[in-house]
Amino acid sequence: MKRSTRQRDAIKAVIDSAQRPLSPQEILDDAKCHVEGIGMATVYRNLKSLVESNSLVVVSLPGESARYESSGHTHHHHFHCTHCNRVYDVHECPGKLLELAPSGFTVERHELTLYGRCDQCAQPH
Repeated sequence: MKRSTRQRDAIKAVIDSAQRPLSPQEILDDAKCHVEGIGMATVYRNLKSLVESNSLVVVSLPGESARYESSGHTHHHHFHCTHCNRVYDVHECPGKLLELAPSGFTVERHELTLYGRCDQCAQPH
């Protein structure tokens, strides 16, 4: 059980320090620096457990695999770099989106994803 806790702690630390949603592969790559021999099955098992305990939330983008970020964030949106495929938090909200719904409809929530190139990918090489 001790090994599992160490692996879970490493996965949570990787996600917390990234301050952006991470894919399972990104989590695995970074967690290997903390826990030698950690594998993808262990990452997925621990991600499931951390989501079930409300420590993490799943970030779902259309046509993409799930990414994970720490829970407890205030309402925010995401930017998806089409070049490096990383996803970043956007802490602004355009607001007034409730007014876009047809008359008589009730909006319960919304998600907005911006697509383009992140600051690193946008720089000329």
